Amino acid sequence: MTEFKNTERELYFFRLRLFAIAGLIFLCFALLFGRFVWLQIIKHEIYATQAEDNRISIVPVVPNRGLILDRNGVVLARNFSAYTLEITPSKINQDLDVVIDELAKLVDIQAKHRKRFKKLMEDSKSFESLPIRTRLTDEEVARFTVQRFRFPGVEIQARLFRQYPLGEIASHVIGYIGRISTSDAKILDESEQDFDNYNGTDYIGKEGLEKSYERVLHGTTGSEEVEVSAGGRAVRTLSHSPATSGSNLILSIDIELQKIVEEAFGDKRGAFVAIDPETGDVLAFVSKPTYDPNLFVEGIDQGNWESLNNSIDKPLINRALTSTYPPGSTYKPFMALAALELGKRTTSYTLADPGSFTLGGHKFKDDKEGGHGMVDMYRSIVASCDTYYFMLANDLGVDAIHDFMKPFGFGSVTGIDLEHERQGILPSTEWKRSYYKKAAQQKWYAGETISLGIGQGYNSFTPLQIAHAVATLANNGIVMKPHLVKMIEDPQTHKHTLTVPSESYRIPLKQENIDFIKHAMAGVPREGTSAPVFINAGYESAGKTGTAQVIGIKKGEKYNANTVALRFRDHALYTAFAPVDKPRIAIGMIVENGGFGAVGAAPIAKLALDYFLLGKRPDDKSKELLKSMETTPLDRVDSILMQSEAEVKAEAESEGGPANGDVTPATKE
Repeated sequence: MTEFKNTERELYFFRLRLFAIAGLIFLCFALLFGRFVWLQIIKHEIYATQAEDNRISIVPVVPNRGLILDRNGVVLARNFSAYTLEITPSKINQDLDVVIDELAKLVDIQAKHRKRFKKLMEDSKSFESLPIRTRLTDEEVARFTVQRFRFPGVEIQARLFRQYPLGEIASHVIGYIGRISTSDAKILDESEQDFDNYNGTDYIGKEGLEKSYERVLHGTTGSEEVEVSAGGRAVRTLSHSPATSGSNLILSIDIELQKIVEEAFGDKRGAFVAIDPETGDVLAFVSKPTYDPNLFVEGIDQGNWESLNNSIDKPLINRALTSTYPPGSTYKPFMALAALELGKRTTSYTLADPGSFTLGGHKFKDDKEGGHGMVDMYRSIVASCDTYYFMLANDLGVDAIHDFMKPFGFGSVTGIDLEHERQGILPSTEWKRSYYKKAAQQKWYAGETISLGIGQGYNSFTPLQIAHAVATLANNGIVMKPHLVKMIEDPQTHKHTLTVPSESYRIPLKQENIDFIKHAMAGVPREGTSAPVFINAGYESAGKTGTAQVIGIKKGEKYNANTVALRFRDHALYTAFAPVDKPRIAIGMIVENGGFGAVGAAPIAKLALDYFLLGKRPDDKSKELLKSMETTPLDRVDSILMQSEAEVKAEAESEGGPANGDVTPATKE
């Protein structure tokens, strides 16, 4: 039986399949076209940017860090270029210690380098490139380059390094830089501008001016657009945006004066600040002992860190800025000025000094047994009479003293351009109420006021504050903000910008009162407590010696330095300004456990004034005298002073005698 085909039916299904295939093809092309539109039109900018990123690499151009120079152009901090062997831990596929052992066969890698590298790893992220050795020699660079293929994740980089050519000199002023730590990076992250500006930068200021002027010294990071191949090899530079070098800091410091003072301190601990009263320029800023800031630049090794951090002398402490001390008798000229300004004393007021002052059954003893006899205000400063100021403090009261001293900067930060300045303590009844928690401790007792008059008790100031106050006095009450950076120099235009262009404020003082205090202070090195040191000085200076107790003395006992451990002996202080008629330099200094100010501190101040005013450097004779005072047994100090006193008296008599008559006997202060 013959089967007939249904042509119409087959044709229908054929057409149906044809349309289905055509529709499928159309749908596929529609999807492709849609995808094309999505990629080429809607997402064009995104993928074009990604393509460019794959083709172009943005390389940061790190700026040169600004230089630090003293007032005469001596370079204190500079940059130099050297090769560094660096490891990126995240790119190391084998044991890191094994890799370092192999590297040590090509490059000198010592135990201290390994310890420093491990410390850097603890403070950094694994994808960061960390130095295992710096300052490679050309031979070491060549040896590694030949074997580089064996060490993926290890590279040699050309880096700029910071150097402090004078080493320990002025280290507490300059400070140092170090690698950017996790905490530093966090701070930079919080500021988008700073974060972008530190791309490619590994180092940041850590202490001193390097830290407080970090943004000025760092400069502005540049960039280069580099076309790279698929393998990451640079093909050509497409564009270049140069980096702007950091500005240079021109300090007010006279580095030669700084050197002389630091050398004069020797192994003694203490601080010395010299200020130009008219401008606020800090001429010398010494804290002893010092340290070598070069140790910190590449990451300090464990041995040096433990030596500095665990030293009983605490060389890392900036004593001029953060340590506070009782000012001792250097406070007396300010007390006398307060008495004149507040109408509590006249210059001619005279009292008979019995050698002590009694209040409420407690006897406050003068340093000189039997007292100084008849004492007026002039002699109270020149001879440093404690009894005079015991009585004066009692008459003034603690709050009046506080209110008068506050404008001079006692107990307040000066605002100097260094971080971590200590405020100190200028006591008052309000201060005691807020400082102590127990009600019994909050009460101010009359007896606590007495010791304030001689710079003891709760009084506690930084050497910087003392020097600042003396500079203000020398400048007739005109307050200039003390500063270490005098000018900021633009690296391109070399334009200089002053950091402190004008005065801060003026203390309303009567000029005749200031002149009298200056006159009395001028008598101290001429015929008073520091006269033995300033014989034939060649200039007229004003000064005040001071001695500050470290430990209290039990009732009925007498202080004997020879029986007290060295670190519990009194501190020696000296303040000065010169020349008296037009002061160019004001000094505040302390020698820890140095004993009497006339012996422990005044000779150092003399060397500083000799250089600054006369250009005279320490000669063998002055060094020998300084050395002899350092090694003189304390029980012989009186005889030295009495011998020198005779020389002073003979000198005064040969010139017709001092302005106020007889020579005041020198005291141990």
